[in-house]
Amino acid sequence: MRTLIKGGRIVNEGRTFDGSLVVDDEKIVEINTHYPEASCDRVVDASGCFVLPGVIDDHVHFREPGLTEKADIESESRAAAAGGVTTYFDMPNTNPQTTTLEALDEKFRLAATKSHVNYSFFFGATNDNTSLFSQLDEHRIPGIKLFMGSSTGNMLVDRDEALNRIFQTARLPIMAHCEDTAIINRNMEEAKKAWGDDPQVSLHALIRSEEACLKSTQKAVELAKKYKTRLHVAHVSTAEELELIGGNITAEATVGHLYFTMLDHERLGAKIKVNPAIKSPVDQFMLRQALSDGRISVIGTDHAPHLLSQKQGGCARAASGMPMLQFSLVTMLELVDMGVLTIERMVELMCHNPARLFEVRQRGFLRKGYQADVVIVRPHAPWTVTPDVIESKCAWSPMEGHEYQWRVEQTFCNGHLIYNKGVVDRDYIGQPVVFR
Repeated sequence: MRTLIKGGRIVNEGRTFDGSLVVDDEKIVEINTHYPEASCDRVVDASGCFVLPGVIDDHVHFREPGLTEKADIESESRAAAAGGVTTYFDMPNTNPQTTTLEALDEKFRLAATKSHVNYSFFFGATNDNTSLFSQLDEHRIPGIKLFMGSSTGNMLVDRDEALNRIFQTARLPIMAHCEDTAIINRNMEEAKKAWGDDPQVSLHALIRSEEACLKSTQKAVELAKKYKTRLHVAHVSTAEELELIGGNITAEATVGHLYFTMLDHERLGAKIKVNPAIKSPVDQFMLRQALSDGRISVIGTDHAPHLLSQKQGGCARAASGMPMLQFSLVTMLELVDMGVLTIERMVELMCHNPARLFEVRQRGFLRKGYQADVVIVRPHAPWTVTPDVIESKCAWSPMEGHEYQWRVEQTFCNGHLIYNKGVVDRDYIGQPVVFR
């Protein structure tokens, strides 16, 4: 089928312009200011809308296999499609963990029958699996995920010998979760002495502190420089960490850390409890500044669903992680309206740069010959997040009750209309991503 998307404002590679996009089957074949409708099978009128590349989220937790009471590949890829996300990279802290070649293959087998959008999976580093690194197919996966701090899934790697071996051996980019566990444990012990066995969630940023993040990130950066390893620091949350970024070290900021501050725990409680913790308004301000000065390369979500019952309690008891995938693009467009960044820069951070950083083939840009991953968004179209619009299996969102001014109208994945004004095509299956 030949599809013409006409009348929209195209945002791509630093430019915004009026134009038309022509899709033939799976690929973009024309980007013009004018194109004859008669030569197309389907015409999509994007008047009043912006036409963007599909979002690439480099950091999600879809919970399958083993944790599917919270979420699964089908439900979360459906949420992705509804939010304009056409490609995701899933994390390894599932059950079993994605730390063997067999577990990695199993995830690809699951996605090949369940994922409504395009997919790939990080391989997880452990204290003793570096011998497998040489067997990883660099065209199939984005990189290696390393937990340098304890978080959901108990994949902590903190022995110096193992860390040196991982950074020395990795040929693929390392994406690191950086928090110092010893500092966190000390802070938690002190908080429990003062506040009881489950300190209130407003203390989360003091327990999983700026010091804990900075010390761990400093260690990761030192190892990356020592071994000339490509390091991508996940979910940077402090102003101090930003000073370490540059050269072969890149950084991701998450929508949650950019949108919320620790003060929002008073309003939302453990719904926004994540690791690393959402920090102070000053940290948020500096993260927002770094979106435009080059220190932040990528915006992801760290989409991490839990059942709402698992989010009850304080710092010790409530699970860490929140679902944001379906609302990531419209939230960032809200920050565009607030003047935090331009829409062109937002597209670079959410679409172009993930493709560049992980060397994704033929995705992330609106270019002739590229896969037609396209999202159409409408401004000045108010709507409110209610439970009935949430696609994630966990069935809740920290954005419930929030009124957005931008709406995702349509999402095309490989030229297929996967999401159309509130309806996801549940029969469509996306493609595995090819790298390098």
